[in-house]
Order: sequence, then C-alpha cells, then structure tokens
Amino acid sequence: MRKHLDRIRFRGQRRDEFQDLAESPNTSDTECTEEMLIKPRVSLRDSEELREAEGEQQSDAQAGPGSFSAALQDDSRTDLNEVKGHLEIALLEKHFLQEELRKLKEESNVDSLRQELERERSRNSELEQKINDILRSSLEDSPSQTPKVPPTQPPPPAVSSTEKQKDTLSDSFLKWLYNRFGVYIEDFRFQPEEQTVETEEPLSAKRLTENMRRLKRGFKPVTNFMRNLSALSSWYSVYTSAIAFIVYMYAAWHGWVIPMFLFLAILRLSLNYLIARGWRIQWSIVPEVSEPVEPPKEDLTVSEKFQLVLDVAQKAQNLFGKMSNILEKIKNLFIWVQPELTQKLYVGLWVAFISSCLLPYKLLGFIIGVYAGIKFFIIDFIFKSCPKLRQRYDTPFIVWTNLPTDLQLKERSNTTLSRRVPAAVGRGSFGAAAPLGVSRDDDDRRSYSTKRGAFHDVFNLPESEHPLTVCENGWRCCLINRDRKTPTDYIRNGYLYVTENHLCFESSSSRSGSSKRNKVIKLTDITDIQKYKVLSVLPGSGMGISIATPSTQKPMVFGAMIHRDEAFEAINTQYMKINTMATATNPET
Repeated sequence: MRKHLDRIRFRGQRRDEFQDLAESPNTSDTECTEEMLIKPRVSLRDSEELREAEGEQQSDAQAGPGSFSAALQDDSRTDLNEVKGHLEIALLEKHFLQEELRKLKEESNVDSLRQELERERSRNSELEQKINDILRSSLEDSPSQTPKVPPTQPPPPAVSSTEKQKDTLSDSFLKWLYNRFGVYIEDFRFQPEEQTVETEEPLSAKRLTENMRRLKRGFKPVTNFMRNLSALSSWYSVYTSAIAFIVYMYAAWHGWVIPMFLFLAILRLSLNYLIARGWRIQWSIVPEVSEPVEPPKEDLTVSEKFQLVLDVAQKAQNLFGKMSNILEKIKNLFIWVQPELTQKLYVGLWVAFISSCLLPYKLLGFIIGVYAGIKFFIIDFIFKSCPKLRQRYDTPFIVWTNLPTDLQLKERSNTTLSRRVPAAVGRGSFGAAAPLGVSRDDDDRRSYSTKRGAFHDVFNLPESEHPLTVCENGWRCCLINRDRKTPTDYIRNGYLYVTENHLCFESSSSRSGSSKRNKVIKLTDITDIQKYKVLSVLPGSGMGISIATPSTQKPMVFGAMIHRDEAFEAINTQYMKINTMATATNPET
C-alpha cells in the first residue's frame, strides 16, 4: 500500500532528477509544465501500477482483515508525515523563488530603464527633426531642386534672382558663424553659481605643525627677496651695490626703468627654469643659510604633543600680531587717528597731484626714478648707519613708528581713565559735606562693573572698593576648592578681580546680586601666595595661583589662567603693599 501511494504521489518529474534547488520547476509537486512530454510516461506507469495494485489487493485479501487494518493505520501515519515534509519543501522552494524574483526586479531597475528609454526617444525625435530641417534648407538652397519654369512663361526678372542669391549667401554666412562661434556664445549664458561648503578639518597637532611649516616655506622666497634688497641698500657687497646703482641710474636717465625691471623679471624666470632643470645656480647677494629640518616624529608623548601645540600657537600668535599691527597702522593713518602724521601724507598727496597735472609725464617719471635711486642707494644707507639722524629726518620712518595700533589706543584710553578717576574721588572727598550727584554714581557703576552687574553690589562691598586698572575686566579662571567634596563646589568657572583690600572671585553660575557662590578674600587674611601647577604632566610652570588662608585646610587654586603671570604680579604687589601698610600702622606686630 505504501509503495502504491508513493507511486501515485510522484507521477510527475521526481525531485531527485533536479541537480540543484535553483533548477527545480516553479510548480508544485503534483503539477507539471511539460504535459506533452510526460503523458506517455504517465500511461506506462499507470498500467504497471494498476497491475501491482491488483496483485497487492489479492495478497491483502488472503492475509485477513486484522492484518489489513493494522497495516492501513501505519501507512496512513507515515503517509501524513511524508506529505507534511514534502509540503514544507514546496513552501521553502516557493519562498526562495520569490526572493530570487524580487532580487531580479531590483537589479533590472525597470523604472530607470523606462525613463532612459523615454529620454532616448525624445532625443531621437529631436535629432530627426533637426536632420529634417537641415535637409529642407539644403534642398531649398540647392539650384538643382528649384522648380522648372514652363517654356510658355517668361523668365523671372534679374532683380529677384539676385535677391534670392543674397538671401542664400546671408543664410549660409549666418550658419557658418553659428557653427564657428556658437559654442563660445553658449558659454556666456548666465547660470546660478554653485555654492560649495568646505568641510572643516578637526584640530590636529600634526596638521597644525605641518601648516606652519608650509606657511614658512611659502614666505621664504619673499623673505629672501626682502633680505637681498636690504643688503643691496646697505651696501653689503660694495661691488654688487655699485654696479646696481650705476645700471639703475643709467636706465633712469634714459627712461628705461620699466623695461629694466621687466628684463630682470624675465631673467629671474629663466634662471628658475634652469634651476628646475637641474642646474646649480645661486643668484643671491646674501648667502642663504639652510636651516636643519627635523624629521617629524611618529610616536609622541602627551607632554611632547602639548609642548608642540604651545610652540606652534606661540608662532601663530606672533605672526598674527605682526600682521594685525601693520593693518591697524595703515587703517589709523587714513582715519586721522594721529592728525599730525596723517597731515604729512595729505600734503604729499596734494603735491603729487599738482605735479602730475602740471609736469609732463616723461619729466615726472625721470624725477621719480632718479629720486628713488638716490633714496634707496644713498639716503637709506646714511640713515641706517646713523640712527639718530634717521629719527630726526626720515619722514616715512617717523610716520610709521609713531602710528599707534588699536591695542595701544586702548591702553592709552585706560591710562587716561585711571588718571581721571582718582582725581574725581579726591574732589569728592574734599567736598564730602555736599551730597553726591546722580551722574557720579552712574559713572562709578559704568566704570566698575562685573559680568553680572555693579561691582560693589555683586560682592557686597563698599563703593570705595573697585578693581584695579590691570583687572577691570577680570581674569578668566576656575576656582579649585580642595576642601569641598562635591563636584559642583569643587570646581567653579568665573572671573578673578583684585581690589585695594580684597581678592574677589565671581562665579559664572551665580545670579546677579547673589553672593552664595562668589568668593571674597581679604588680602590681610592671606598667609601664602604662590604660582601653582595643576597638572604635573604638562610642561612649563603651570597656569594657576594657590592662595592659603587660615579658614581653609588646603590652599585654594585659581587655575586655567591665561594671564597667570600678570595676575600673580598684581596680587602679590597689592598683598605686599597691604602688609607693609599694616606693619607701619602696627609696629608691635
């Protein structure tokens, strides 16, 4: 019976005949796609199976009813399990085939192919239209395609033929112009400018050092050129300077200054070409000193990296400071910050303007060239050799050195303000009986205020207490109170001020008018003040100041101060001054 069921189940093509799961058909176990090929096989198998089934029925009938029922139950159980297994296999095959179909659809990108096909069709139609237009125009222009005139009609007049010929010539000329210069005309179409956002690189010590070296290498030709000019003006090499002076004055006398400079530029480019081709040519008045280039280290410790960043930052700071000084001096020269200096420039420009209007350009160029040669080779050499003479009579040098920068102007305004405030306080104490005016209070509050409000209101101090001139804006720092255990009280960010009698710290997290998180220390209560290094791993002497008082078990530290040395000098000077005054008033102590 089991054999009979197996043969009936697998009348189709058997699964063992498929070499792989991917080669299996997409139909179920009982279906078959190739009906015409499998029909004869099915008929043969049916005849054989019918014969075997009849023989088995006869044997089963002879065996008896009991054995037949037991065999029937066993066969039904096994058949159900086999059917379940085959059903699971069929479902898995269906799932795998659906996945393969989905992948094929994704890879084919039918929608994109359709869009490309539509584009190609539109392009094809446009090209066909253009070709048809060109063919029509060529047929109209060709004389062979003109319609024949019947013999009965009179010939057209000569005027119309000439007009047609002119039209064809103009059309052909326009087409030639378009084919010749149409590409260049299309370049002048106005299009919106594409804005590209450059990605900023993260901070890296290696990249910062490399950029500083690149900047130094880029400035090297300029610095060498300026050094050679200075050597030529100071007669470093007497023979070279003498020859240069004679050649320049001869060119200036004959009006060949500009051709001479152009020739020197061409000569320098030619020498650079030969040097690039491998020639060893040195054309320099001052011998170049090759600086040793240290190979970059791969593995750096934390201390070495920090020191490297500090060195690079210091060089960048100095370079930016020099550039800022030059730009600020030029700006202040033109905005009349120093009227006596700008007046000289003003008069010089008027003289140059009047001379350019009255004198011929040839004579004016001759005067300028001769004066520039004498100034560069003779007058500058005398001024460099005699500094006192230069400070008196060298007008460009005097103007440039006396021009102030914005930082110098700010310092001057602070000094004048600090001089005016004590004078106003002295006048107020002299007339103490008179009531104080409102304008004076406003002036004091405007002059002495912190980030949160009026100075004496924030720290609960009398109005006579105000920060010193050196720390009117306060020093940015963080207070490290090592007696406290909680992180919020252990470190506080804020500003440090020094008055005549107190050391005041304003916390950034404190509100205006509240003094819970602010710190006020009397200078007389300080027992010790020292420079402090918060992290011993970092190089240098540190960026902190330790203050010891009787009320604290461990000294308080004001760390992360950029202007640590300036703050230490100011605090220490005021501290020594208060102690000196205290010892003078109480000599017994």
